[in-house]
Amino acid sequence: MPSALPDGEPVPHDGSLPPHALTRGADSARPLGVYVHVPYCATRCGYCDFNTYTATELRGADGGVAASQENYAHSLAEEIRLARRVLGEDPRRVETVFVGGGTPTLLPAADLARMLAAVRDEFGLAEDAEITTEANPDSVDPGYLAELREAGFNRISFGMQSAREHVLRVLERTHTPGRPEECVAEARKAGFAHVNLDLIYGTPGETDEDWRASLDAALAAGPDHISAYALIVEEGTRLARRVRRGEVPMTDDDVHADRYLIAEERLTAAGLEWYEVSNWAVAGDPAARCRHNELYWTGADWWGAGPGAHSHVGGVRWWNVKHPAGYARALAEGRSPGAGRELLGDEDRRVERILLELRLRRGCPLSLLAPAGARAAARARADGLLEPGPYEAGRAVLTLRGRLLADAVVRDLVD
Repeated sequence: MPSALPDGEPVPHDGSLPPHALTRGADSARPLGVYVHVPYCATRCGYCDFNTYTATELRGADGGVAASQENYAHSLAEEIRLARRVLGEDPRRVETVFVGGGTPTLLPAADLARMLAAVRDEFGLAEDAEITTEANPDSVDPGYLAELREAGFNRISFGMQSAREHVLRVLERTHTPGRPEECVAEARKAGFAHVNLDLIYGTPGETDEDWRASLDAALAAGPDHISAYALIVEEGTRLARRVRRGEVPMTDDDVHADRYLIAEERLTAAGLEWYEVSNWAVAGDPAARCRHNELYWTGADWWGAGPGAHSHVGGVRWWNVKHPAGYARALAEGRSPGAGRELLGDEDRRVERILLELRLRRGCPLSLLAPAGARAAARARADGLLEPGPYEAGRAVLTLRGRLLADAVVRDLVD
């Protein structure tokens, strides 16, 4: 029998989708993207709860390797071929490819090139396709970056997190301060048009001055995109256990708000502008934004390949089995690695549009709101949480203060 999660229905063995999903999905006006999950890391960072595995975690009780990095590109290409069979005569070419993890660059550059080639061979790529990979600063060198660029990658995102050694130590990051900035220069020399640096604020022990230093170091490196996320201490992580034991202090919400304001001030002054609550890109340059993430935020279609990856096509959302061994086994047996799926109704889609689009600079249409949500929007506008101009024009757009309280504003508006 096909497998399913408790909150989803089974995925057919062949991965087939309902006819209405394929009809909606083939709409040429809806962008199509591909996400590729690489679930491998050399070590697990103390704050990470992603679906990732180290070599030790993948070894079976008998000492044998349960799931090999060496054959991962082959399994991934098999799922891309499955995607082509499921989507059938979909006329769209892929507009974005995003390789995330984990640490994609733990694999040889030739493997990432092979995965991209599978997408290109099965679907074709739009002429201006955005092709991104995440990378750890200590997992690449100039030669590796040159191979990626030659394979067709044109955007890269480095996990910088902080410029301060003691902050990196709490996060259990393995790169040294200064290495991410070097990576930006190496990526530019290799020909990457677009480079992102990921930052994290609110790490236990980080000061305002530490955060300013991290922002300044990131800006000095010259990326055209910076992402800044508040640290969330997830249950089950090593960092959560350290906080619970009192070894490191929990950062409170007021500190997170202060750090966000510092980021907005520094990044805006440097010529970047926010286009999503946690993302800034060079002002006036739409190409600097991450188009792939915009697919998620606007409810477009994407196929997520890899263990634990999520997909959405035409109102159907599904997710793969999480463990690399189960994933590889399903594909080797000619089965879909899908673990479960759900069909999104009109109300589901309405609520999700509000949840996601309100985080964007352009906001969401007020027409999406139910009566209670519309009344909440009027109060938010009066309280200075929504911009008055866009509100009068029929859109809910967060002010700077609204961005600080985005989760609360969203909760009110979806009522």
